[in-house]
Amino acid sequence: MNIKNNKISLPGSRSFRTYAVVLVYIVLMGIFMITAPRAFLDYKIYMAFLSTVPISLVMALGLTFVIIAGEIDLSFCSVMAFSGFIFTYIFINTGSTILAFIASLAAGAVAGFINGIIVAKVKVPSIIATLGTQFFWAGLAVVLSSGRSLIINEIRPSLLYKIFVGRIGGIVPAQAIWAFGIAIILSFILNKHRFGESVMFIGDNRETARMMGVNVDKTLIQIFMLSGVLAAFSSVLLACEMVTWWSTQGPGYLLITIAAVFIGGTSIYGGEGTIFGTVVGAFIIGSITAGIVASGVGGFWTQLVVGLVLLSAVFINTFISKRRT
Repeated sequence: MNIKNNKISLPGSRSFRTYAVVLVYIVLMGIFMITAPRAFLDYKIYMAFLSTVPISLVMALGLTFVIIAGEIDLSFCSVMAFSGFIFTYIFINTGSTILAFIASLAAGAVAGFINGIIVAKVKVPSIIATLGTQFFWAGLAVVLSSGRSLIINEIRPSLLYKIFVGRIGGIVPAQAIWAFGIAIILSFILNKHRFGESVMFIGDNRETARMMGVNVDKTLIQIFMLSGVLAAFSSVLLACEMVTWWSTQGPGYLLITIAAVFIGGTSIYGGEGTIFGTVVGAFIIGSITAGIVASGVGGFWTQLVVGLVLLSAVFINTFISKRRT
């Protein structure tokens, strides 16, 4: 039972939100199976989803914690671009995948730490702080790379490439296993660990969380660091999958990642959200473009449909909240 804004939210409300998100996905896939049976009754399109969706899903998992805490991170996409540059640059110059991987994660952690310090210690609103760092990390990536793309074809024979983006059994993309594995771990942390409990408390009522002994500043810094590290990990997955890094790759993931979190049922006001919902939300977003094109409607309808799905999800979540409080 959560207390928020002087209202009592019953435990079942989270389950209802989860069911609503799953229902939206089932209906959407049913429509695509009817309008484009040749594509959506073939397993290959689902393997394609498993190779592309994990990139945004991994970032959405970190963003879920940030939003549940009542904050926002607009810089994760630029952190992705900067960390991806670090990964590809170090690999090209050293040939070491391990060194490149560690350096990339470290870059993401540092970027997240800076965000956390600005928000928790300097007390700058997160929407302003991360908007500023979004421009900074994106600009730094462009400056360091001189706007050039970096190609890493030499990474294909490496063990890291096979572990991260290889095809299990020659079919299943490994990045999907990593994304689902991270989702399971973070779901356990959010629902069963003290850290997840602290995040929920902060999102519900920050002052109450302080009185209950939660170190709010430390937790906020850790949340932003988690977002930064997962953005960096996502950049490694993308760089390996595409064997290319380009300076503008991050911003393209901003809106679809945020949409996945909100479609998944995470409250914009904080204090509520599920990892499972974010996973489903990411696949809803990832399926829409392919479904629209396969149905013969035209790719220019994509943003319209995403907007409708997002508004529908928000309406359903709001309706459930009003009925369950």
